[in-house]
Amino acid sequence: MTEGEHTRTPARLPGILAPSRAPRLLGNLTYAVGTIDLVTGLLHGLRVRLAEVTEVLPGALSAAAAAATVVSGLFLILLGHSLKRRKRRAWRAAVGLLSISVLLHAVKVEPVAALVSTVGLVLLVRNREEFFAIGDPRSRWAAVRAFVVLTLVSFAVAAVLFALNRRELVGGFPGPVDFFLEVVLGAVGLDGPVQFTRDRTADTVGSVLLGLGLMTTLTTIYLALRPAEPRPHLTDADDVALRALMGRHADSLAYFNTRRDKSVVWSPTGKAAVAYRVVSGVMLASGDPVGDPEAWPGAMTVFVEEARRHAWTPAVLGCTEQAGKVWVRETGFSALELGDEAVIDTSTFTLEGRPMRNVRQMVARVARAGYAVEVTRVRDVPPDGRSQALRDAASWRSSDTERGFSMALGRLLDEADPDCVFVTARQDGQVRAFLQFVPWGADGMSLDVMRRDSSADPGVNELMIATALREAPELGVRWVSLNFAAFRSALERGERLGAGPVLKLWRKALLFASRWLQIESLYRFNAKFGPQWQPRFLVYPTASDLPRVALAALEAEAFLTWPRLRWLEGMLTGERSEG
Repeated sequence: MTEGEHTRTPARLPGILAPSRAPRLLGNLTYAVGTIDLVTGLLHGLRVRLAEVTEVLPGALSAAAAAATVVSGLFLILLGHSLKRRKRRAWRAAVGLLSISVLLHAVKVEPVAALVSTVGLVLLVRNREEFFAIGDPRSRWAAVRAFVVLTLVSFAVAAVLFALNRRELVGGFPGPVDFFLEVVLGAVGLDGPVQFTRDRTADTVGSVLLGLGLMTTLTTIYLALRPAEPRPHLTDADDVALRALMGRHADSLAYFNTRRDKSVVWSPTGKAAVAYRVVSGVMLASGDPVGDPEAWPGAMTVFVEEARRHAWTPAVLGCTEQAGKVWVRETGFSALELGDEAVIDTSTFTLEGRPMRNVRQMVARVARAGYAVEVTRVRDVPPDGRSQALRDAASWRSSDTERGFSMALGRLLDEADPDCVFVTARQDGQVRAFLQFVPWGADGMSLDVMRRDSSADPGVNELMIATALREAPELGVRWVSLNFAAFRSALERGERLGAGPVLKLWRKALLFASRWLQIESLYRFNAKFGPQWQPRFLVYPTASDLPRVALAALEAEAFLTWPRLRWLEGMLTGERSEG
């Protein structure tokens, strides 16, 4: 065992289950107990021996016990996933529900089910130290998701309950309208249109429907009214410290870590930091750690420990090969090449020569159409120009979603970014397109925003980039990072003579995805300028985590989006929501 592997192995905790497997096994056991509770509750009215029990216990009490068992089972099933993620709150809720489950099975004289619940309860208490993860940042979406899920579950449970008692339904299984009315009215304690031949069955069904209704209503209200936990954000102190580090140790993506929707963890020495955002349970860092490479391992250790404390899945999006090697060495994670960053040396860039003929012709054609380009620092953009650019950026955007996370700043012409470079293209005095570059160390800049009017002439982006590259030395800029080309090497190798069938198939899949994700078009655009290609990598814990990490990355970059619940937040806070 290597030293790195030794530090990644958690200390063994007392208990009959291995610490690394206990949460997963107990989560599965909770699923099983919840299923048993659900089944025994639904089958309660069918058991012949129930008549013997009701001679001692009132029928209403046994019906209520059956309904409570169904609700308890559903909650346990919903808690199973959170238990696997080691959530402390889920452990507390599961302990409480299993205690109730034991009591309910005792009331209904179900020794086997009571024994299973008891075993689950004992194991949870015995391995309580395994459940240490604190809660995730939450939003009002949790209330909506809970309402939809629990409502669908309620109708499904009601359908099963009616099917099990179909012989006692007056007139047979109800039609869709009667079924809907019976479930809705039963959820609030009222009698619906469905009739049963036996009062005991009607009591059981009514109790279950009322329990489901209370479960859905109370859970939704609780999730909607509880205060939302503050989401992580970059503090002013973190911003100042990050900017100081970027001046000495800079990655081309480092400046994007000053996004205001990111948080940061620091190495014990304060010489390195990892900026991140949590997306769907994935703690997603971007680019290389900021700061001294010798201090990177310390920042990485803190990053992984923070992920472990919250039971998040740690991952890194878009790091360089140097940082990727350190991540893999220090954490034992795996790395996957995502694509290449196009970097241009402005000291050698020229439009002359045959390879640049197409760009040269496009630039000349757009220039003849009356376009003029201006390159300036953000600090020198006048207020009216800033206001107009913000309006143009909003109107030219193809959708309301602002994309970007690892390679976008998320703000335009902001006073906090005076050293950013702003490039505008005007035609007859009217702005038709613009670019924004962020600083990259002492002598570089990285492309952040590229926007143009849809009616602008083709080639206006090429004109702006060529002009920026030509004037960059006057700004003290030698290195310019352009767009990221995802899976560039696969696209390039797949079209070569002799490419194998697997590589050709992978290239076809990328070309198909390019219809929505602009994979090929960005590669072709970048390649026009003859850049140096710098590979970027995705770092992730295990192969089983890769699908989840990939979805989180797509969500972070806003390729997958969810509508915002501003109307719900405004209703709950009493404030009016704009737009």
